[in-house]
Amino acid sequence: MARPPKNPALALRDGVAPSCVALPRLRHCPWPTLLDFLAERLRGASRAQWLARLRAGQVLDEDGRPLDEHAPYLHGQRVYYWRNLPDEPPIPFQEQVLFRDAHLVVVDKPHFLPVTPGGRYVRETLLVRLRRALNLPELSPLHRIDRDTAGLVVLSVRAAERDAYQRLFRQRRVEKIYEAIAPWRDDLPWPQRRLSHLREDEHAFFRMREAAPEEGLPPNSETWIEPLQRLGPQGRWARYRLRPVTGKRHQLRVHLCALGLPIVGDPWYPVVRIGPDDPPDYATPLQLLAQAIAFDDPITGQRRQFHSRLRLSGPDTVGSVTPAP
Repeated sequence: MARPPKNPALALRDGVAPSCVALPRLRHCPWPTLLDFLAERLRGASRAQWLARLRAGQVLDEDGRPLDEHAPYLHGQRVYYWRNLPDEPPIPFQEQVLFRDAHLVVVDKPHFLPVTPGGRYVRETLLVRLRRALNLPELSPLHRIDRDTAGLVVLSVRAAERDAYQRLFRQRRVEKIYEAIAPWRDDLPWPQRRLSHLREDEHAFFRMREAAPEEGLPPNSETWIEPLQRLGPQGRWARYRLRPVTGKRHQLRVHLCALGLPIVGDPWYPVVRIGPDDPPDYATPLQLLAQAIAFDDPITGQRRQFHSRLRLSGPDTVGSVTPAP
């Protein structure tokens, strides 16, 4: 079932936007009432639960008017409702707003905090936290970083301007710099340009892998990698600067791992230590930081440059990200 655009005029509830469903246009409709449709097609809630929501005014039409239990099925109607959210374990790390104006919000995201709602996380996500704290109902991220990654996230304040900013990312007109801590290898020439085809791992849907040469797939990911500093006893570790040209899922993690340089604290590469549904290990965060981002603002014409205030730990204290002095 296609998901239509949400009505931005409908208020958030505790920072959470309503879900939206479009009633299919059918020649022969089997549902006399909206309740019949909801109970049969949206089975995440029982008929009794949908009835309770309708009676409580928690199901709305496009104009924000409550629909009751007797509302007829109307072909093509858009219906809005708020999910009953389970209790979420609080994520004990706080984001920090670095910049805010009429167009953009830029924040330092901590490790373990998802950017957008999904799975078991709704309230405990960067987007919902910021919408609630800043009272910005149209706030939307312009790009994503992994839940395990810390650092910069840029968000658009106004829905009408969102596409102009996102076009920069689609056209690769945004400069992004990451830092990572990983093992050192003396045998690799620097800088490294990693070019490969990334695809979903058939054996673990939540992971990515590089396609083997015999698969014959053209490259779809590119990263420039260079060491910044040797770290730790005997220089066993290093701090690396990563410049992604493309933005595939888990790209930096997979590219470093493919070079024999798995990022310290990575729960999924090269082997799965913690599954996607397991509780996170707060003691060993992924040592990957979105450190800087720059672009020419398509709305104001300004040159925008932002730098994270977080720093990755050295090898003696690997397992944390701390504020810069």
